[in-house]
Amino acid sequence: QVQLVESGGGLVQAGGSLRLSCAASGRTFSGYYGWFRQAPGKEREFVAVINWSGVGTLYADSVKGRFTMSRDNAKNTVYLQMNSLKPEDTAVYYCAAAAGLGFTREARGYDYWGQGTQVTVSS
Repeated sequence: QVQLVESGGGLVQAGGSLRLSCAASGRTFSGYYGWFRQAPGKEREFVAVINWSGVGTLYADSVKGRFTMSRDNAKNTVYLQMNSLKPEDTAVYYCAAAAGLGFTREARGYDYWGQGTQVTVSS
């Protein structure tokens, strides 16, 4: 079993930055990680994914060029650096993980989920 714990959310003004962290515990994990978000009244949507080595990443068009996902396998932790934040980025951000060498932007492709961390961007 793998437990995921997100941190780093908060309130920031438009144009500001935040860095989210997601720490995995329970056992050494070498699969792929994804970030998803869910705004009030909307469905959960894909944000970014990184493969096991950290070389392969994929981003939603809405965050491309502003968000960067990375991982530190020694710490079993992944990060989401969010720059140039916009009010429409406001949501609960979830970390997810699954074993495997590939990656996917589909939520059904993930076995483990964190509890989420709130990100609020004020205009």
